Amino acid sequence: MPQRAVQESYRRSYGYPQTYSYVDVPERKLRPVQNPIHHQAPRKRIQDARKPKKKTNLFASLISLSFMFLIGYYVLPFAFHRISLPLLTGKQNYSNIKADYYHLMFPTSRYLHNTIFEGKHALAGVTTKKPLMTTLYKTDRLTILEDGLKELMQKYPTIKPAITVWDFNTGKYVDINGSEIYPAASIIKVPVLINLFKTIEANDLSIYDEMTLTNYYKASGSGNLQYAATGRNYTIDKLAKTMIEDSDNSATNMLMSKLGSMTAVNTAIRSWGIPNTHVQTWLPDLTGTNYTTTNDMATMLFNLDNPNFLSINSREYIVDYMSHVKNDRLIPQGLGKGATFLHKTGDIGTMLGDAGIVYMPNGKKYIVVIMAKRPYNSPLGKQFIQQASKLIYEGMLNTY
Repeated sequence: MPQRAVQESYRRSYGYPQTYSYVDVPERKLRPVQNPIHHQAPRKRIQDARKPKKKTNLFASLISLSFMFLIGYYVLPFAFHRISLPLLTGKQNYSNIKADYYHLMFPTSRYLHNTIFEGKHALAGVTTKKPLMTTLYKTDRLTILEDGLKELMQKYPTIKPAITVWDFNTGKYVDINGSEIYPAASIIKVPVLINLFKTIEANDLSIYDEMTLTNYYKASGSGNLQYAATGRNYTIDKLAKTMIEDSDNSATNMLMSKLGSMTAVNTAIRSWGIPNTHVQTWLPDLTGTNYTTTNDMATMLFNLDNPNFLSINSREYIVDYMSHVKNDRLIPQGLGKGATFLHKTGDIGTMLGDAGIVYMPNGKKYIVVIMAKRPYNSPLGKQFIQQASKLIYEGMLNTY
């Protein structure tokens, strides 16, 4: 029976009106029921996913890593230099170019180092187990003197000083900002001088050796060698004397070059056990990148009298140079009559300093290091150091 006739009969039997408009509905074909076997597949996949993973083959992993390493170490650099680089630059002759793998592993070594190990730049730490220098043996703090210096500081608010004082006889001391980093200026010439004589003691150099002055070594700032004739020879003795007494920058650069550059000086400083002194700029260092602390400098001055560190012969030369420094306008201005002073000054405009050993007429001696940050070339820096020196000298007279 046609579908429309079936619908008409159905509606008559249930009393629907005859005027109802019927619409032909196409027959819907039902999808046959799937085979139950097919429904087992998803369950099987779920069960497979729950199975424990197979253990990784260690040997196969090592082989894969080794293969990847060989590709990265040999193939990629070769391909870059022989294929990619010529294509990018249009040049073909790159056969002499080699990858600097050390620099890839230590990318800061070219500009951040203080020693050389097996021909490579390295950053060495301070020797703390067996340092060549002996540390200061400190006993009691000189509180009265320290309070007096702090009161003086309040009168110079634009001056930011660091002060270290140490008494050879009692071990009593003053420490005001003694561990704070300061630009070293020409005071950095003290460790250069010490390293020079340690090198001479090792028979790697002689006081009578000569160096030729060239334009490469000439430096502006303090000293007259910058105006001397090029090609003239100078003994190591003369250069060391000129470096300290005249604070000559050209002589300093010549000596550092002879010692093995700034790296050699920094290596020596680390071996001494000095933690916060560093040379990283040829003189003049007007921006203050060479630095130290008053405590570091006091330790170096103390070891000038250490027979286990310096020979008597070396000490005699050093004392001779440092007792004839021509700049006597700082700490010497505050010393009493009859006192002698061996020292080294430093001045880069924003920092003024003086460091040395005072020998008093009564036989006492003490180390004093004063470094003062100041407004550029402010005369208040000099006034503060002179007043502080006088206060320290009078205080040490009353210290037993």
